[in-house]
Amino acid sequence: MNPSTLSLSHDPGELALELRTVQAFADIPEDDLVWLAGLMNPVDVPPGEVVVREGSPAEFLSIVLKGELRGHREHDTTDPRFYTASAGSVTGMLPYSRLTVFPLTSRATMPTRLALLHKDHFPAMLERIPVLGQRLVGIMADRIREGTKMETQREKMMALGKLSAGLAHELNNPASAARRAAQSLREAMKSLREANIRLISRPPLTIEQRDMLVRVETEIGERPEVEVLDPLDRSDREEEISRWLEQHGIQRAWQLAPALVECGFDIPCLNEVAATFPADALEDGFTKLTAGVTVSRLVDEIDHSTARITDLVQSIKEYSYMDQMPEQEVDVHKGVESTLKMLRHRLKEGISILRDYDKTAPTVCARGSELNQVWTNLIDNALDAMGGKGELRIRTANELSHVLVEIGDTGPGIPPEIRTRIFEPFFTTKKVGEGTGLGLDVVYRIVQSHGGDIRVESVPGDTRFQVRLPAAR
Repeated sequence: MNPSTLSLSHDPGELALELRTVQAFADIPEDDLVWLAGLMNPVDVPPGEVVVREGSPAEFLSIVLKGELRGHREHDTTDPRFYTASAGSVTGMLPYSRLTVFPLTSRATMPTRLALLHKDHFPAMLERIPVLGQRLVGIMADRIREGTKMETQREKMMALGKLSAGLAHELNNPASAARRAAQSLREAMKSLREANIRLISRPPLTIEQRDMLVRVETEIGERPEVEVLDPLDRSDREEEISRWLEQHGIQRAWQLAPALVECGFDIPCLNEVAATFPADALEDGFTKLTAGVTVSRLVDEIDHSTARITDLVQSIKEYSYMDQMPEQEVDVHKGVESTLKMLRHRLKEGISILRDYDKTAPTVCARGSELNQVWTNLIDNALDAMGGKGELRIRTANELSHVLVEIGDTGPGIPPEIRTRIFEPFFTTKKVGEGTGLGLDVVYRIVQSHGGDIRVESVPGDTRFQVRLPAAR
């Protein structure tokens, strides 16, 4: 629908009666309201028809007399923003608004009737009916406030989604390792049980032989580290041990050799076992030894993996301040460290962290989860700026009545032409889908709400965001 092509022929008196149902126009004097209705254009819109298209010039004020309009983004499908204007709403272009084009496409969701006023009539309307200027500015302020609230909520949900994806990745690694270890443990326990059964069914082992098995298993299992071999050296070691096993009449040499290398056995150790153990029981003896060492190491691996999961869960609780009061005394160092744990999936090779903490810095009285949003966004921006390679610098300082938290990076810096705009609402230099979704405007408002201050200093190779927060009293 193109409102500029519609006829203005209508009965102003009838349209004035319809305008009375809208709160902003309910108490306008009759003569003024009829005069204003004469400047308007009533439009009946069937369900599904487009009223304004995204990107079209913003030229009309729209009053929804009945029905409903719903707007959404058409060109950017990743932007879930929408709005609904029901009967009694005043929308579209408003006086004093800087809107130039409509940001959303609006359609009628049911039979809808509108009254349209072209912006060329705004000066005459405001001169004759000044009270409308105040009311329409109030409507515009409410619209901006609601839009900002929705955008902030959207940004927080985007940030939560990205953090959740990172956490899922971090949790999946130890969880998968624990599961693989549990499956391998089941196989190792089966091999150990079968080897024990075979050893029991043969002539009893001497005390010396039993002690030797226990001693070798203990010595191998308690080694601090197993020698890490490259694929070629490992293959050579397996071939060497396989030949030794075959020379000693062991039929499953091809199967035992990799297990013995994995557990850290070498030829001198094998000779020590062969010197004490019966030749016909060597195969079962080696199976028992490798299975026993494997079981011990798999238990350690499961313990390490589950401890990592517990540590991550604890980090989540600390990051979100779960089950704690919304405002309390907060140690900024703990908040920064829990944030680094949450972003560990991004701190891969190429990024080094330089910490310079002033442990004398006092606590701050704050909403801890909101402060962690600040650290998350600043650290994430620093990592993006460095492109995965550089030094992340975090410094704290005790400034008497305030605590300083400085987050810096060795990236290319912020260009001077945009440095004054970085804290503006919705301003970003990133492509759609990049970053946490929490703009620096949100960071600025969180810091301001805590009575603090945020500044930026930037030159190529050294960008620093400085957050100052009042110390807790």
